[in-house]
Amino acid sequence: MQQITIQTRDGQCRSFVFRPDGTGPWPAVLVYMDGLAIRPAMLEIGERLAVSGYFTLLPDLFYRSGPYEPMDPKRVFADPEQRRILMEKFMAPATAANVMADTAAFLEFIAAQPDVKPGPVGTTGYCMGGLMSLTAAGTYPQRIAAAASYHGGRLATEAPDSPHRLAGTMRARIYVAGATEDASFPPQMKARLEEALTQAGVTHQIETYPARHGWVFRDTPVYDAAAAERHWQTLLALFASTLPR
Repeated sequence: MQQITIQTRDGQCRSFVFRPDGTGPWPAVLVYMDGLAIRPAMLEIGERLAVSGYFTLLPDLFYRSGPYEPMDPKRVFADPEQRRILMEKFMAPATAANVMADTAAFLEFIAAQPDVKPGPVGTTGYCMGGLMSLTAAGTYPQRIAAAASYHGGRLATEAPDSPHRLAGTMRARIYVAGATEDASFPPQMKARLEEALTQAGVTHQIETYPARHGWVFRDTPVYDAAAAERHWQTLLALFASTLPR
């Protein structure tokens, strides 16, 4: 793992690069973090993707809020005051518009790496990052070949920047995994997203796992080992079918 800084429109974004063993070139994946920020469990996503043969970039989407210590997910889940701070200080500046502006810099960085294969990349995201992954697929359709969202919320709302409104511009293969216990992605939202993607002719799959929101990460109280492994199976299958090796 290598920690770097990427210049964005709004400042210096701390980011993490993971390279497979060997010399490459490799297909690239851009990872959008969850709302609990950069911490060991989040870094493990990049590490496993690299082991699987993908050049991986994991940016810190909370860089606008300044340096911070790794968050304790169990405390955030249990303490309303911690969640308020998280929402107001960190998540509020990380709007879809801001992150999409950042994504231009992320994609430019990836394209400039000599050990990355030319061509479109894959994206994956978790929680708030799931929304960003789908939004990126609609914002940069020629740059993204596959986009995944795991326990992503607010994927098809009345908001003008809801990801489902970008279905008509998406060219990527889309995979979405929600949870049976997830107020941010209820059945009616799943149906709305399904309808938008189907009508736009987007190749996609939407599944609901028997789990709770946030199940992928081992450091959360809702971690589900079986569902987390299912996440890896579907994610790697998505990239294997879309990103040339």
